[in-house]
Amino acid sequence: MKIHREWAMPNSNTYQIKPISKLLNRYVTPELFSIDPFANESKVAKITNDLDTHYKTDYHLDALDFLKIWGNDSIDLVLFDPPYSPRQVAECYKKLGQTVNFKTTQSTFWTKLKNQIASIVKPNGIVISFGWNSNGIGKTLGFEMIELLIVAHGGPHNDTIVTVERKVQSRLF
Repeated sequence: MKIHREWAMPNSNTYQIKPISKLLNRYVTPELFSIDPFANESKVAKITNDLDTHYKTDYHLDALDFLKIWGNDSIDLVLFDPPYSPRQVAECYKKLGQTVNFKTTQSTFWTKLKNQIASIVKPNGIVISFGWNSNGIGKTLGFEMIELLIVAHGGPHNDTIVTVERKVQSRLF
């Protein structure tokens, strides 16, 4: 597994952070069928989704509903850049006038998304996850980590941690 750390200014548009942009350019290629369930204004993936209708994405669905569109083993690459914390989830939902409750902020929110991603990614497919931890999709869902990028932002800012995983087998449970 490749592990590296770089410094870059923080940016709310994760994919515009220079070391992250460089990593994405290595993995996201035109021949791959790629999706992004939390695209925001990004056009990196072929098919984009964001709950916020102000963004010009292909879909405006809840991320889990968007992921359920795709059949098992149908996606080459998923960009997984969800809100990193329950507080960020709450901010996103409130901004859109949506209900924020225990269901939208508990850990099962991420678990359901990861389970669905594991189902739709093809064998040898890639998931690139972004967050404040290095958990990614995980070994128990059949993924092996092939690259870890830590982007330090300095001062009081949390690092952005990027995991690149390959699907090596079906679920282990």
